[in-house]
Amino acid sequence: MKRVFPIASLPLVSLLLVGLPLTAQAEETFSDAQLEVMAGGCANCHGTDGRLAGSVPTIAGRPADVLTSRLLDFKHEEVGETTIMDRIAKGFTDAELEALARHFAGIDLENDNEREE
Repeated sequence: MKRVFPIASLPLVSLLLVGLPLTAQAEETFSDAQLEVMAGGCANCHGTDGRLAGSVPTIAGRPADVLTSRLLDFKHEEVGETTIMDRIAKGFTDAELEALARHFAGIDLENDNEREE
């Protein structure tokens, strides 16, 4: 039996095909509130705004491409001997990890503790 799709379904199919790239693009943009929530978990080990100095590396102010590469390596298990970052990174999409990297790269380390003026 030959299946025939009615012409009335063509606008729906067209809308879906055109709309898919738009939704994919929208998912890569995160509000400041969303970034704050996502970055909040990082503070547990890396300190507020990723500024902790010590055995856990400071992530604030590092170049976004370096952070993105490292986070994606953790997610895809391309880094050996990690403590927990591989499991944490797997909980985020690649776009979320890229957004987090940009967020922490944008933090100015020079103005640390100068907020109370």
